[in-house]
Amino acid sequence: MKTILIFVSSLDGKVTKWGEPNVRSWSSHQDQDYYKKVWNESRLIVMGSSTFNADTFNPSPGHQIIVMTGHPDNYKSAEIPGQIEFTNETPAELSSRFTMQGHQQMLVVGGPHIATSFLKEQLIDELWLTIEPKIFGTGENFATEAELDINLRLIQSEKVNDQGTLITKYAILKK
Repeated sequence: MKTILIFVSSLDGKVTKWGEPNVRSWSSHQDQDYYKKVWNESRLIVMGSSTFNADTFNPSPGHQIIVMTGHPDNYKSAEIPGQIEFTNETPAELSSRFTMQGHQQMLVVGGPHIATSFLKEQLIDELWLTIEPKIFGTGENFATEAELDINLRLIQSEKVNDQGTLITKYAILKK
């Protein structure tokens, strides 16, 4: 199973503007259209509870949304079997479960703590990163408080507007 981590970032590496989790307030419409397309094409989507709580995610039979949280019982009323699930499984346990179920791809959409946990366990195969030509100075990085040493190889890069927004895809090089 291929596991893809997708983020939008400012040029100085921030995935939030001054800590505000809503990226739609600052990301380009080209990035938002791209993200929507990737989302619509993905069957299995993993996120953390902060990402889930920051937006509205409508259930859909075409998507299985997995929300990682330390307190899955707090979300029982929001759970919809086969569509929205809350779990305290580790990234390795999730990867193993969905590989055994025959899934071909898993999209990890955030946030920083979930991304870091997958990166630490070397479970990410590709990083799809939109780079917006903005500098915030303060905000969250997509990897947090971990000593990582991950090498990447650029697979694809596309400039999508006159401002210089870049949509990039990197392969994670396994050690």
